[in-house]
Amino acid sequence: MIPYGKQSINDDDVAAVVEALKSDFLTCGPKVDEFEKAFAEFVGAKHAVAVCNATAALHLAMLVAEIGKGDRVITSANTFLSSANCAAFVGATPDFCDIDQQTHLMCADALENMWTSDIKAVISVAYAGQSADMPRIAEIAREHGAVIIEDACHGTGGGLERDGKAYRQGGHPWADITTFSFHPVKTLTTGEGGILVTDNDAFAAQARQLRTHGMTREQNDFSGLGSDSPALSEQGQWYYEMQQLGYNYRITDIQCALGLSQLKRLPQFIERRREIVEKYNTAFTNRDWIKTPTLTCEQDRDHVSWHIYTLLIDFEHLNKTRTEVMAELRANGVGSQVLYIPVYLQPYYRNTYGYHEGKCPQAEHYYERCLSIPLYPDLTNSQVNHIISSILNLFS
Repeated sequence: MIPYGKQSINDDDVAAVVEALKSDFLTCGPKVDEFEKAFAEFVGAKHAVAVCNATAALHLAMLVAEIGKGDRVITSANTFLSSANCAAFVGATPDFCDIDQQTHLMCADALENMWTSDIKAVISVAYAGQSADMPRIAEIAREHGAVIIEDACHGTGGGLERDGKAYRQGGHPWADITTFSFHPVKTLTTGEGGILVTDNDAFAAQARQLRTHGMTREQNDFSGLGSDSPALSEQGQWYYEMQQLGYNYRITDIQCALGLSQLKRLPQFIERRREIVEKYNTAFTNRDWIKTPTLTCEQDRDHVSWHIYTLLIDFEHLNKTRTEVMAELRANGVGSQVLYIPVYLQPYYRNTYGYHEGKCPQAEHYYERCLSIPLYPDLTNSQVNHIISSILNLFS
């Protein structure tokens, strides 16, 4: 069976993990700092804060941006649950912007038209690895004083080009914070894991403290335990202070050792993903029952990292349901996945916020037809050809 996504692990990755296992630190050690610095340099950001998963990174983004009760947070209707749940975690109201009918990314016109005074943050999602129209989204949000977060969990190593200059996601000027995922199906993996990147010194410092229970060991930050007792006033090498309610969102040295090894291979991963996407585009373009992905801008073609490859399929034209199509592909050894159900249609969101069918028509239309097919760097050309023929045979 060819899965829709899969990690790529080689002997260097294994050796890096074994080295970490044999070291003095399994967590809270030097590999975490090394990985953060290497990743920040790679994407072109000032700070990177590695955490246990990307959901934690999004939660920290909400906290450091001081989003809370009474605030509204807008994200794309076409995304995973975490992009919206992070707002609910802090008591804000998650809300959803419809998607562009061509790119299936957040629609800037829709965002502008739905703007209300209580919107304090916009989370644009780099679906499949491609950024939305970030310059326009940033212009709209900043005009109203809102924080811009790019959920680039699909986009590690990818980027965009504007006015002849190329930027990596996490290193462009149109987001205040960017988050990434290192889940096994993503372009780079640490097993589980995520990271928050920003150029904002205060955001980064706050995220680091919140990541570790709200604790600090920095003497310049100490406020004391509130006692004149010599024992309680002593601040030896063991001393720490919890200055706010934080979380255990730490990542391990084992994971970061794997991340460092994977980061060296990331350009090769992305190059292979782009090769496979070109093969898919060539095979599926100009067929009346399939629509291939559309770029936000043509100049982004050589910058998208392509986490997933999603087709729009006219199932009625095939006279088959999506369930039947997925079963037929599976019988041919080809896995597939549906990404995503519009978040606001989930029972929790309908029951809690009163959202209902029809809120984001383009996202709903997309959901009715989308199907993601296998895309990962270890796919062989033979497997890619088998996937293509299995899909084209659906029509016959």
